[in-house]
Amino acid sequence: MTEVNLTLVLVAAALIGCGVYLLLERSLSRVLVGLVMMGNGVAVGFMVSAGPAGKAPIMVDGVEPSEITDPLPQAMVLTAIVIMLATTAFVLAMAYRSWQLNGHDDVQDDPEDALIRRLATHDVSSEVYAASGDDELDEEQASDFAEGELGDPDEEDLVDAVHDDQDKEGSR
Repeated sequence: MTEVNLTLVLVAAALIGCGVYLLLERSLSRVLVGLVMMGNGVAVGFMVSAGPAGKAPIMVDGVEPSEITDPLPQAMVLTAIVIMLATTAFVLAMAYRSWQLNGHDDVQDDPEDALIRRLATHDVSSEVYAASGDDELDEEQASDFAEGELGDPDEEDLVDAVHDDQDKEGSR
């Protein structure tokens, strides 16, 4: 059994962990740095899994198969580099376009998600949910937001807005 370099394993884990943390941010520039860090962490992890360096994977006389390096992890790292390059270019283009349009590169909330959050705050259930069962939630479990945090629209207006959206989708 081959020994694994613990330092490289810790470096790979730190790169992936920091990358995931940055990926969860709202700024696209931080998301970009997080993707690059995760890609590098995965590449280091693949190279650690390949084992120690050996001879080139070319079968010639006098070279035993146990001395040859496995070429599969190297091919996977090259593929990951190409995919990371394309993903980086895409996110960079999105961040640049967002900067041109809005003056910042933060990802904004979706208006439909905000409506659903407001409906959940006021415990307005859809007809499908009401017909599916008698599952009653406590007031605290209904939403992650406090009662006055999202404003106080009339419940009838919210229900009418949901029904209007459902009618629009049904007519398509």
